[in-house]
This record gives sequence, C-alpha cells and structure tokens, in this order.
Amino acid sequence: IQRALRSLCIPLERLHIMKGHMMQDMCKGLSRQTHAQAKVQMLPTYICSTPNGTEKGNFLVVELCQNQVRTVLVTLYGDGNMSPQMMYKIFDMPEGIRQGEGEALFDFIAQCVSQFLAETTTPDTSSPEERLPLGFVFPFSCQQTQLDKAELLSWSKGFSCSGVVGKDVVQMLQSAINKQEVGGNGAGGQWLSPWRGWKSSQFTPGQLSRVDVVALMNDTVGTMMNCCTEGRPCEIAVVADKGSNCCFMAEAYLVETAEESSGRMCVNTEWGCFGDDGTLDDIFTPYDVAVDEESSNPGEKRFEKLVGTLYLGEIVRHALIALTAEKALFTGTNIGVLKEKGVFTIQHVLDIINNEDGTTDVKRILEVLGLQASERDCSRVQQICRAVVGRAATLHAVGLAAILSYMCQTRDMETLMVNVGVEGELYKGYSRFEEILQSVSRLLSPECLATLLPSRDGSGWGAAMVTAVALRLAAQRHVVNEVLGPLRLTQADLVNVQALMRQEMERGLGKNTNATASVRMLPTYVSHTPDGTERGDFLALDLGGTNFRVLVVHVTEEGISMASEIYVIPAAIMRGTGEALFDHIIDCIMDFQMRQNLTTQTLPLGFTFSFPCQQVGLDKALLLTWTKGFTASGCVGQDVVQLLREAARRKQHSGLQVVALLNDTVGTMMSCGYDDPKCEIGLIVGTGTNACYMEEMRNVGTVEGNEGRMCINMEWGAFGDNGCLDHIFTHFDRVVDETTINPGKQRFEKLISGMYLGEIVRQILLVMTEKQLLFQGRASSKLQTRNIFQTKFLSTIELSNGLALRQMRVVLDELELEASFEDCVLLREVCQAVSLRAAQLCAAGLAAVVEKMRENRGLDQLSVSVGVDGTLYKLHPCFSHNLQQTLKVLAPKCDVSFHLSEDGSGKGAALVAAVASRAASAGQ
Repeated sequence: IQRALRSLCIPLERLHIMKGHMMQDMCKGLSRQTHAQAKVQMLPTYICSTPNGTEKGNFLVVELCQNQVRTVLVTLYGDGNMSPQMMYKIFDMPEGIRQGEGEALFDFIAQCVSQFLAETTTPDTSSPEERLPLGFVFPFSCQQTQLDKAELLSWSKGFSCSGVVGKDVVQMLQSAINKQEVGGNGAGGQWLSPWRGWKSSQFTPGQLSRVDVVALMNDTVGTMMNCCTEGRPCEIAVVADKGSNCCFMAEAYLVETAEESSGRMCVNTEWGCFGDDGTLDDIFTPYDVAVDEESSNPGEKRFEKLVGTLYLGEIVRHALIALTAEKALFTGTNIGVLKEKGVFTIQHVLDIINNEDGTTDVKRILEVLGLQASERDCSRVQQICRAVVGRAATLHAVGLAAILSYMCQTRDMETLMVNVGVEGELYKGYSRFEEILQSVSRLLSPECLATLLPSRDGSGWGAAMVTAVALRLAAQRHVVNEVLGPLRLTQADLVNVQALMRQEMERGLGKNTNATASVRMLPTYVSHTPDGTERGDFLALDLGGTNFRVLVVHVTEEGISMASEIYVIPAAIMRGTGEALFDHIIDCIMDFQMRQNLTTQTLPLGFTFSFPCQQVGLDKALLLTWTKGFTASGCVGQDVVQLLREAARRKQHSGLQVVALLNDTVGTMMSCGYDDPKCEIGLIVGTGTNACYMEEMRNVGTVEGNEGRMCINMEWGAFGDNGCLDHIFTHFDRVVDETTINPGKQRFEKLISGMYLGEIVRQILLVMTEKQLLFQGRASSKLQTRNIFQTKFLSTIELSNGLALRQMRVVLDELELEASFEDCVLLREVCQAVSLRAAQLCAAGLAAVVEKMRENRGLDQLSVSVGVDGTLYKLHPCFSHNLQQTLKVLAPKCDVSFHLSEDGSGKGAALVAAVASRAASAGQ
C-alpha cells in the first residue's frame, strides 16, 4: 500500500521540473517555427479582450454537448454584468446522429435554435431589423483563424460525423440556420429557466433569418469570460472535468500563429496532450499505463489521462486490481466486478474521499459495487482514491503555475496578481481541490498571486460574454476606424504626394516659377561631395541657437578626428546689435584657437548658419529673417559671411578664412559623404524636417551654368503651403496648424516633424475620449493642455513590446491618466497611426527626389545613399523602418541606403570647407 501511495505522490523537485517543461512546450506551441512539433498546442482563439461591464443586449448561445444540444438566451444590461438574465432549453440528440452525416448534425442544431426562438419569451427586444448574435460552443479541436472561422481538425468524444473534418464549422452552422424556417419540424426539448420577471414578448416568425454566428469557442474560454465582472477581470480559466484544459490572455505579439500583434489574445493551451513526447514517463504508474493502453487513443493526451475525471475512476480500478493481486486488499474476496471497464466511476471516487466520518459509507459504496470489504480494505481504498485525486489536483496546479510564471515573465512584472476562473466536475466534487490548486501553484510560482473564482455556467453565460465582447469591440473598432481613417494613407495617396512633390520641385528649380513654388529649391553652391582625398585641418562654426560650437576637424588618411568647445551667447547679445553679436563670435573663435594652439595658422572655415538665408554664393548668403529668439540689429538683408569677416577685421584677427556657409541638411549629406561617395542626399527628420540633394546644373534655372551638379537645399517643410496637400490634412492637422505661431506655413513639416506629432496625437486622444473610446470618457486636465503630449512619448509607447504597462506608466502618470490595458492598446495604435503617416509622407517626398535623380542621369536603376540626422529618425523605434519600406514601394527602381550622420553641422561644415579647398586647389 505504501509503495502504491508513493508512486502516486510526486516530489516537489519533480513538480518544478514539470512546470519548466510545460513552459518550454508553451513557447514551442506559440512559435510559428516549432508549433507543429509542440504537444501543448497553444491555439489562438482571436478573443482579444475580456468583458468590461458595459456589454448589453440579447445574445444567443448554442452548445454542442455529449448527447445534447443546449440553446441559451442571455440578456445583459451594461450593469457590470452583475445581473444577466438567462433562459435555456436542452434538446436530446436523435440516435445515431453523432456518427451520421455532418450536414444532418448541423441541420438538427439549427432546428433546435429555430424552435427555441419560436417558443421562448424574452425581455423587451429591439427592432426586428436588428441582428441577433450567436455564440457557438464547439468542444472539439479546431484550427481557428478568426473568431468566426474555425476548421475542425478531428472529432472526439464519440462523434464521427462525415464531411466536417477540414471544414469551417461556423459556416456550416450559419448555412444550416439560413435554410431553416422558424418552427421547423420541432426538436423535443426540456425547458429550464432559473430567472423570474420576464415579459411575454414572442420572437416573431423570421427571427432565425437575423441570427448571425459571430463567435466560436470552447467551454474553457467561456469559463474565463463569465468570471469577469465590473472591476474584476479574469485572465485565466482552468477546467477540471472529464477532460482538462486551460486558457489565458497572452501578449498578442507572442502568438506567432496569429496575425494580431498588439494587445492580448486568449490562447487555448490544449494542455491535455502535454507529455505525449515522453516527458511524463517517469511519473506514469503501472495503473496509468494500463488506463492509457485500454483507451481509444493510446499514447495520446497523457496529461489529461492523469487528471481528467473520465480516467480517475479507471486509475483507481487498476490500482485496486494490482493491490488485490499483491494480497494487500480484498483478501479472499471475489473482485471479478473490478475487471469490468468503467465500473468504478468518478462519482464513486468522490463519494469515498469526501467521507470524513469513518468507513461506514465507504463500505456501503463498495458493497453496492459488489465488493465485500473489511474495515482495513475500506481505509486503504480511501487512501488510494485520495492519492489519485490529490495527484490530479496537484498536476492541475503545476499547469496553472506554468501559466502564471509565463504571464509574469512576458509582461515584465515583478509580481503578478490575477483572477483565475475554475470550472468542472473535479473542482466542484473534490472538497480539497481549490486548496491544493492554490497552495501548490503558490509554492511553484511564489511571484504570482492567483485568486480563484467559481464559474457560473461557462458554456452558457460565458459564451454569451464572448459574443457580447466581440460585438462591443466591433462597434468600438468601427468608431476608431472613423477617427483614424483619414490618417491612414493608401498607396495611391502616397503616389499622389510623390507626384505633387515632384511638380513643386520642378517649379522651385524654374527661373520663372521659383518665386511662387512652395518648395523653394535653394541653390547652395556646393558642387561636389567628398571623394576621400580631402586632407588637412579645418575650422567649423555651428550657430543655430543660444549655444554655438567652434570645432577643429583633422582630416587624414587614417580618418577624421575633432575637438570642439561650446560657447554661450548671452541674451543681451542675441537682442543687441549685429556688431556686438559677431564680435562675440570672433572672440569665441580666437579663444578656441588659443586653447587648441592654432593662433599661428589660417585654416579654412565652414559656417553652419541655421537661419533663413538667400544664398548667392558658397561664401555669400543674405539673412532673410532672425528666428529662435535672435533680434540682433543691422543683420537682416546683409551678407552673414561679410558680417563675420568685418568683425574679424575689427578684432584684428587675420587667421580667419571663411570658405563656405551652409545649413545643417547640407552638412548632414557631407558628413556621410566622406565615408560613402554615393551619399548625395541629406535628410533631417527631427524637430523640423528638410532635405537636400545633388541636382544637375542644367536643371537649376536660378543659377547660371549648365555643367556639373549643385546641392539643392529643398526647404521642403513648406511643401503644401500653396494648398496642394489640403486633401490629406485631417481635422486634427488643421487644429494643430491653427494654434501654431505660423498658421498655414510649413504645412508638410507639421505632418512629419517631431515638433508637431505629439500635439496631433493629443488632439486625437481628446476626440476619442469624448467618444467614450478612452479613459472611460474622462480626459485629465493635463491632457487638455496644449503641447503637453511630447513626441518622445510616441517612442516610449510604441517601444513597449507587448504593451507592458510598467513601460507606459511614466507617460500615463505624467498626463495624470488612469488607463486600462485596452486604453493602452488603443493609445499605442493612435501613436502608430500618426508616426506611420509621418514616415510614409517623408518617404513620398524622398521618392520624388531619388526618382528625379535617376531620370536626370538616364539610369534604369539608381544606387544612392542618404545621410540622415534628427531625433525622430534616430530615436523613434519604427520611423526609420517604415520610411525605408515605403520608399522601396514608391521607388522600386532606386536602391537607397541610409547612413546616420555624425555631427552634420560640425563635421559636415568642415568637410564642405575641405571639399571647397580641394576644388580650389584643383582649379589652381
């Protein structure tokens, strides 16, 4: 007896190992590459949300049971699902239908639905035109590809209907319903109604024609869903019944066998097959082996055969036979009755172990079975029964622990608190099941705290909840699509933007049309990119704000090295006279040269001057206007380089040779061009956006000469200022534009650059909150503050793989928002829509550039590189990928590589000076 009991007791160390094996098999089941080999199948259910308590309406449920069809009508009132009303009817299946034709089975189910609707009384229902959604509980192994699409993989439980395996069972039921007439040939049924207070409102003829099968599920999923009530979501369900199974809400991006990648999805583990690869062989007792060999599927569903109530009585039976053969039980007693399969049922086992008052009732149970048992026999039978059922409860706890730890790890949480719905014969019938499930799972997964919730009709109410949630999400999705639809650009939209950009580029290059073009196409007088032969020491000056830098750049055969200093421009000088400003700049240059021991040298200097200029030569540019807080007098309309030279003369500084003035976009191209001679495009995507590229001189109508090439500073941020992009401007874009300091200006930039994307997202969030799609319809005062939603928030939110709430909490806390998980999923979708559109529009502009370069050069295929700078491109997790993928589609004849710029405004300025010096030397 002790040896038998020990074989049924699994050590804690072995339980830990088993939990690890279960988690490994779960990962295999979720992976696209290893799914086929996994024993724990991890089937996606396409259920992506749990109830939130707002679901309401009438919902039909049809459940296919072992020998019956159950039809249920559930009415929800949007009250947190605390008081649903239900009415159901059970129909017995005709003899032989489980082994007949599949069409006959589904016709019978449809007849049951027809009669149920014809006879049932319901609460006041909506108009006859409104659809009546139906959830189908189908407890067989299916390959589900949508919530309402599932192909039967195999029959079980005595079913073997022909013509169903490999078919979509949802479509088969819908077709059967569609061809039925209300009040068909009548399937006899038994009425059951646990509710009172229903009004007599008959379903009218023709009701069946408005029934839509919207969801298919198994009873495990229904168990999870019906344990969810307002403020108490349930994310795991365990069914401990004739079979055993578990489902849970997994991070959708980990479910590789489904297309969904955001939010969460309920996964049906089908863990009954765990161990079919031999990992449970060492805990299989001779009794388990005997049960397995006698089953209809030897070697399969081995975990289920250890824990399912269909098998527990059989395990006890074989244990009693073996112990009797060893003369440990029923000595001198005829046990022929135990040789009959199925004679010892789970109910016998439960009645024996739940008896705490001696062995009198145990003796009676055994006598009813035909076994004459002594008091010692009764005690030992009770021990064996408890060991078998206790082991089953423990193994359920191992599976639950694997699920809990997996959820905690994949959500990047230190502690997981979660509700678990529990259902089934073993859970209800074994008084210690809940205690063992809770204590053992806590022992194996101490980082997780699971609260067990009893299911209330998982296959009825729970199935209705699945259907109700599906409809709620569908309605929400419709509104979300209405809000975000205008931001979602088609390929045709992008091709149109590309064509418009090309048109504006041509106008900007034309001598007669330049003045009215929205894309100015300014000549930079940079005629060459680096070729790698540049050598020497060069100075660079970078002025674009309250700080400015002075650099010395050493260009040698070994590469480029730099030294720099940052200097502050006091506010008084920014707003004083031009002479004072440029005198201060010269003072800083002289200080830098002294620090770097350069006072005796006259080095070529490249000047990055990030203010609007009209450039009339490489070293000559007229300031058009000050920005960024500068108002120094006597500068607007003057040549900036000349102002710097005059200040040098005043300071008697003769070691200054300004050879080039440029903006940061050109510097970006040049800094990348040193390492890659094919780099002939510069792109900035940061706070603002701009691009430059090498254009053929013959096309530059604003500059004399036709030979060679010249870098064109596109100033494409103003693209669309003439109204040509009005058709892609959304309501949100117009609101943002109207609240800027330059309404109607830089309109392309306002769709793309980091200065504006966060504000666009904020405007969308306000509309969605007003439509009750987010934050329970309550916008915080912070969210209503202009420019509070920073563009860096998009990066944080979109970087949150699987939407770990902890990664988003900083953003949400800063905005004083209480967000549910579903809010976070939608918030991420909004950010993705805005950043994707920005990347696509940027790609459309770039496509116009590379296609023009290809056509200019008469090439079938262009190979070119782009030097890129800007925080949005560099730091956003998806922007660069989305830009590059869109560009491949829009410009398939161009092979475009991207290089991140290293200090375009510093190193790039020095390289412009270096190239200019090289060209001058070559000319001499």
